Amino acid sequence: MKNLIKATSMLALLAATPAVAWEPAKPVEIVVAAGAGGASDQMARMMQAAIQKNDLMKQPVIVSLKGGASGAEALMYMKGSDGDPNKVLIAYSLIYMLPLSAKIPFNWRELTPVSVIAMDQFVLWDNVAGPKTVKDFIAAAKASSSPFKMGGTGSKREDHVLTVFMEKKTGAKFSYLPYKSGGEAATQLVGNHTEANVNNPSENLEVWRAGQVRALCVFDKERISYKTKVTETQSWNDIPTCKEEGLDMQYLMLRAMFLPGKVTPEQTAFYDDLFKKVTQTAEYKEYMEKQALKPVYLNGKDMLKFLEEDDALNKSLMTEAGFVAK
Repeated sequence: MKNLIKATSMLALLAATPAVAWEPAKPVEIVVAAGAGGASDQMARMMQAAIQKNDLMKQPVIVSLKGGASGAEALMYMKGSDGDPNKVLIAYSLIYMLPLSAKIPFNWRELTPVSVIAMDQFVLWDNVAGPKTVKDFIAAAKASSSPFKMGGTGSKREDHVLTVFMEKKTGAKFSYLPYKSGGEAATQLVGNHTEANVNNPSENLEVWRAGQVRALCVFDKERISYKTKVTETQSWNDIPTCKEEGLDMQYLMLRAMFLPGKVTPEQTAFYDDLFKKVTQTAEYKEYMEKQALKPVYLNGKDMLKFLEEDDALNKSLMTEAGFVAK
């Protein structure tokens, strides 16, 4: 009888004990849809360091660069990984733009949205030996006997769209040259192989600090908030908006995390919690300021609402630029 009572008590205890939350049982791969040195690569490595240094997860994190075919390699890799909770895509506007321009069989809705963790801005940069203001830059581009060479990351993507809209806004002519990463675009600008680029702040940070490039304006409705000096004379906040300089253009890019399709709600919840913890680390906060990113955290219905609206905006821009494949 005692044994029966003991067994019944144990069953009751087990029934009252919550199930152990899901967590990865093997290394987690952060998939980057770009080459080495670009903003996505840098962010992935920051997250890798923050997770490991703060013991946020038992399993190690591996950064996997899959920038082939302008990032299509990463998108199709994730699409083909249904049900695998050990792969996470660090996504940006590519998820909208590439399927439109290249007609690849991919839709972000086939993946599992986890969270938006930041917003990335774009800056118009030229070589330090070039024009000192946006007005002078546009005048020089208009007066040039050949189109100004604009470097960027990937054809028919954010950098390219901004270049096309600069043409439409100003009447100047630009020749867009796509490179494998923002880091390579920065190197080409320093070497005077291009006249300008519209790199993210993080991609031109080191060459700006070294005094090799000039930040002409930021494509946002407000200045970058960070006021700590980055160069000897300037902070990110000292860069005027393009609208202030007479070029009324705005564009922000998401930085978001996606799991493959067909993962469980428990697996999604684990990563939502993980990335929320990452945004609270010193590594994340330092990185946000150093790279001049806008700290944001969206998940659940808020993230889905944002994605639908951002998708519609990017489709509109791509259509107006003539980049949608027929």
